Amino acid sequence: MTYSADSTRFDRDQTALDDSGADAAPDDTATGAYTLVVVSNRLPVDFEEGDDGAATWRTSPGGLVTALEPLMRASNGAWVGWPGVADRSFAPFDNDGISLVPVRLNEEDIEDYYEGFSNDTLWPLYHDVIAPPSYHRETWDAYVRVNRRFAAAAAAVAAPGATVWVHDYQLQLVPRLLREARPDLVIGFFNHIPFPPYGIYAQLPWRKQILHGLLGADVIGFQRVADAGNFSQAVRRLYGYATRGVVIDVPTGDNGQTGQSGQTGETRRVIAKHFPISIDAAAYEELARRPDIQARARQIREDLGNPKTLMLGVDRLDYTKGIGHRIKAFGELLADGRLSVEDVTLVQIASPSRERVSTYMALRDEIELAVGRLNGDFSTISHTAISYHHHSYPREEMVAMYLAADVMLVTALRDGMNLVAKEYVAVRFDADGVLVLSEFAGAADELKQAILINPHDIDGTKDAIVRAVEMPRRERARRMRSLRRKVAENDVAAWSASFLRALTGGAAVAAGIPDDLDLALQNLAGAENVLIALDFDGTLAPHVDHPEDARAITGTREAIQALLDLPGVRVAFVSGRALVSLQHVAQPQSSVLLTGSHGIEVQLDTPEIELNLVSSELEQLDTLARVLTSISGSIAGTTIERKPAGLALHTRLATEKDGQTAQREAREQLTDQLPGLTVREGKNVLEFSVRSSTKGDALEKLREYSGADRVFYAGDDVTDEDAFAALRDDDLGLKVGQGATLAGYRVRSPKEVTQVLVRIAALRAGLAL
Repeated sequence: MTYSADSTRFDRDQTALDDSGADAAPDDTATGAYTLVVVSNRLPVDFEEGDDGAATWRTSPGGLVTALEPLMRASNGAWVGWPGVADRSFAPFDNDGISLVPVRLNEEDIEDYYEGFSNDTLWPLYHDVIAPPSYHRETWDAYVRVNRRFAAAAAAVAAPGATVWVHDYQLQLVPRLLREARPDLVIGFFNHIPFPPYGIYAQLPWRKQILHGLLGADVIGFQRVADAGNFSQAVRRLYGYATRGVVIDVPTGDNGQTGQSGQTGETRRVIAKHFPISIDAAAYEELARRPDIQARARQIREDLGNPKTLMLGVDRLDYTKGIGHRIKAFGELLADGRLSVEDVTLVQIASPSRERVSTYMALRDEIELAVGRLNGDFSTISHTAISYHHHSYPREEMVAMYLAADVMLVTALRDGMNLVAKEYVAVRFDADGVLVLSEFAGAADELKQAILINPHDIDGTKDAIVRAVEMPRRERARRMRSLRRKVAENDVAAWSASFLRALTGGAAVAAGIPDDLDLALQNLAGAENVLIALDFDGTLAPHVDHPEDARAITGTREAIQALLDLPGVRVAFVSGRALVSLQHVAQPQSSVLLTGSHGIEVQLDTPEIELNLVSSELEQLDTLARVLTSISGSIAGTTIERKPAGLALHTRLATEKDGQTAQREAREQLTDQLPGLTVREGKNVLEFSVRSSTKGDALEKLREYSGADRVFYAGDDVTDEDAFAALRDDDLGLKVGQGATLAGYRVRSPKEVTQVLVRIAALRAGLAL
């Protein structure tokens, strides 16, 4: 890593963001007219200057604009970003039906904020320091300054209560700046690149400020499960905030430096979860089916001498892409005689990238030297080993290349997703071609039927290439059909919809069963084995002042019995209550599977409740009971609920001020005396447990026990988000009431939940006739 000349100390790394940079903070009084605002480093247009000096704009091809374009038109949306031209100011304008709000950057901003901190510090750090990051205080100051500028632009155009979706690592401070200026906004952030493990992230001198900036969002999206986990771990290590699965409790009075909450003791829920991005698969396939593009694919092969096997690599010229590893493996295969230059040709597209950054200049020299050396050693007059191209191609030409290629090589050393892999799959409507894919690319989490490789393992990569070249036609077709189903089902529209569903809870939820939910229920009802898993309080039963008085609404028991009478259906209750309490209020049928205390207790077709606490946990329970009993006895309106592995402090009957005081005192005292406790915050309840478990853990246990093909889960509370996070692509999550959620569908109240259960039973019974 490199340091600036005056970087003898980094004590400025903990200064507040307000002291960095000269740009003004967002105006906390101004509001605009747009209900959806997208904020990204670049606008989705390219600037072209006419002969008369007038500005013209051409829409940039890209998955993000494809996904958001229809939504922004329908939602009165605006896009905030840099127009790609330095030192020029442009007024807001409309392009192809989308309102665009340009943010001005000068040459110094581009050098320090973009090429400096974003791409010479964050990019290598977030990609596992494949190249050494540089840490310069001047570039950090520029990063803060420009993030303020973007936040101010977004705050100025966002309508009251608008949704703002911020994109990528260049703008990680914007969510907090917006939160402070416009607390009325709903704010989402999506990180398109990896988020590194804590041991790597901790190297960043401004590590806490970045986390503080991101935690201004309501939902933070990542490409992979591991990325979201790395982020949550960094928050725990650096701030000590409570995390439960995908949920992070952020104190509302936090000042961003100490990790300490303010005087209220209140917290705000932040969801940090993976939302793997995708492509417009249908558009790529449509291009691939055009006769002119198919003819161009045949011409490409002819121009290359009609090799038996054409291999293709398509990358930005970046050190994260493993281009050198790919070339090395191919060269050794030629040297070993396992492949011959007469039979196999590699086409390598390496589009220019960040050419003013020294690391990229050196990389280009290295790659081009390797290509020249390999071609010099193995090419013949009529056959070239590597056809190398250092420039970009239009989308139509890329689709033709994908069609022409027998083998696609994606050997990234670290990649957030890698959409090239998905583009190749989407194009291959002929169900042919083989994808060789690095396990370090996010796409590997979804595209399991590719040949997965560790690109650092050169011998393993060589074997994978030979296997791809020699793969029988039937196996190629089987794998490609599976890959294509995955890409088609999870396209870019599904990605944006899932993120925005999690982000925007909506101010009101209509009564009844929505049409899209009914369609999903019809699909669910046809599964061979279905698990219907249900929270109780707030889902089957309305919330009441005294927990022991809760009862399911009229008709619920009959609906559950109708489900139990059907073959291939199991019903389970998944509750935070102790099982003894759940049995008292729910009075479940004997064949209903039960989990209580967030999965710590289970009763699965047995008369006994399974629970085993060790002596140290029993001692912690005694201490926990002593502390909470003391607090509850001194504050009116608070009650204690005893659970097998913990206790819950209920504040529903206390005044708002007294409830906050009781919860704050409980947190403070138990943090000192029992620092290892698991803490969960619900609606007017604070739960402490001596054993860590979530409703997501309970749901996985129920899925395994019941052997379910599909799972339906309904819940209303924060703790139910862990269960929603455990659902798979084919499962169905139902949120009861308002608020941000990971569930795919939403209804107003327990009344609708019972209607849903009746509907599932009727649909399944109808299918059985």
